[in-house]
Amino acid sequence: MISSPKTFSQPLRVIVWSEGTEPKTVYPKGINGAIGDFLAQEKDLEVTTATLTDDDYGVSQSRLNRTDVLIWFGHKKHDEIPDEVADRIKLQVENKGMKLIALHSSHFSKAFKSILNHSGAWADYRDTGESETIKIVDAKHPIAEGVSDFIIPHTEIYDEPFQVPEPQSVIAKGTWVSGSTSREIMTWTVGKGSVVYIRAGHEDYPIFFMPPMQRLITNAVYWKAQ
Repeated sequence: MISSPKTFSQPLRVIVWSEGTEPKTVYPKGINGAIGDFLAQEKDLEVTTATLTDDDYGVSQSRLNRTDVLIWFGHKKHDEIPDEVADRIKLQVENKGMKLIALHSSHFSKAFKSILNHSGAWADYRDTGESETIKIVDAKHPIAEGVSDFIIPHTEIYDEPFQVPEPQSVIAKGTWVSGSTSREIMTWTVGKGSVVYIRAGHEDYPIFFMPPMQRLITNAVYWKAQ
C-alpha cells in the first residue's frame, strides 16, 4: 500500500479497462484484474474493472460520470470501440476533469488519439524480448515518487519519434542494449482533465506484476487528484 499524497474526503473512483485479449497464462485475471488487484489495496481508491464485452463497452455515460480516473489497456481491438464511445471519454476528460491513463499499446486507442489530436504512432516497434532499462529523468515529479531506475527483463522495443503533442512532463525514458531509446511516461493537461501515457508494459510479459510498475501506475492515479 502507498501512502496517499493528501487526505481525501471520499475515495477516488477508478475504472481499470482492458479489452481481454491478453493471454490467461500471463494474466489469469486479465491486465485489468492484475492492476485492479493492487490498486484495490489503496484505502483512498474505489476500484472497479471493465472490459470490451461489458454493457456499453464498460464505459457508459452514467459510469463515466462516477469516475475520476480511467486506466485503459487496448491492443488488438481498438476499432471495435465505437467512435461515440471514444468521444464520450474525450468529453469526460476535457469537460469534467477525468484523468485517462493510457497503457502501452493504448497509444493507438481511439480515445487517446482523439484527446491529443495526434496519430499516436511510433516510428517502429518490435517484440524481441530484449531487456529494457527504465531511467527516471524527472525524479521530482509525483509520478516518480518512490521509484528508482529499474530493469524490465523482457519487453517490446518502441522507437522514437512518437507522434503526440509535446508533453508537459517526461518522467521516465527507456533504453535497450540494441540502442533504441524512448520516452516512457508522459503527461498532458487537456481542458479540465489530464492524460498520462505509460509505454512500459506488454500483454505477453508479466510487467504489470513488477513492483516499480505498480508504484508508477498508483502514483499516476493519485497525481493531480482532486
